[in-house]
Amino acid sequence: MTATDPALTALADSWCALSLLHGRIEAHIERALQSGHGLSVREFSLLDVLSRQHDGDGGHLQMKQVADAVVLSQSATTRLVTRLEERGLLSRYLCPTDRRGIYTDVTPAGRDLLAAARPTNNAALREALDHAAADPQLAPLVTAVEEIRRPTAFRP
Repeated sequence: MTATDPALTALADSWCALSLLHGRIEAHIERALQSGHGLSVREFSLLDVLSRQHDGDGGHLQMKQVADAVVLSQSATTRLVTRLEERGLLSRYLCPTDRRGIYTDVTPAGRDLLAAARPTNNAALREALDHAAADPQLAPLVTAVEEIRRPTAFRP
């Protein structure tokens, strides 16, 4: 295959459409979460991921797992955790069995904010998908997203 190969051009066009869909959805959700709850998409995602962890063996996520789940570098994830901790939405504590490990938990205030923001996130996602479905370039991707139904949320 060459750089001008029609298959590569089609693949690149498909990737651009997927990137466009993602960007539009994220921007729409960002505006809704910021205006309604003072949260960014990344902050919401971090609270959501951390709220799904549980106590007990293997119940907490390592920072690399959290970073992968929210699609940030480990250093950016640490900065995000720090910001949310300063807002009283997260707390950190030492692992009881390995003093080198640090766990992060969602505080009651963080859980309350997440519960209030979740319907906003879901409605904004639905609105963004409905709007994108009207674009012939994006409609097949919206259909594909809607057909991917998992009974549980993403788990890293």
